[in-house]
Amino acid sequence: MAAGKTVAARAGSARAKARARRHARVRKKVLGTAERPRLVVTRSTKHMFVQVIDDTKGHTLAYASTMEADLRGADGTKTDKSRRVGALVAERAKAVGIAKVVFDRGGNRYTGRVAAVADGAREGGLEF
Repeated sequence: MAAGKTVAARAGSARAKARARRHARVRKKVLGTAERPRLVVTRSTKHMFVQVIDDTKGHTLAYASTMEADLRGADGTKTDKSRRVGALVAERAKAVGIAKVVFDRGGNRYTGRVAAVADGAREGGLEF
């Protein structure tokens, strides 16, 4: 693997390379700690994956996605499901004692489904 290059940056479309560059730029500034872990949003064409990560230990503290059985069969648009994923990850983060997070949009624009995840997490009680 080339130094400093992600898999998406080495192979794939120009759009994937641009997103990888944006994500690297965001990650230079955003760091999750034990007191304030990082809320990471990963977006695919069909699904949303959200993790709460403590970067000092490299551990995932809470996780939710649209792939889960209760959300997979749910009615609504992808944006509605994304909002539910945000609320679900907030509930799980609160269960392990996390109230504040830093938001990592993963190089995606803060609009649509990414913003819906953030709104759902805020409604669930997480503070950004």
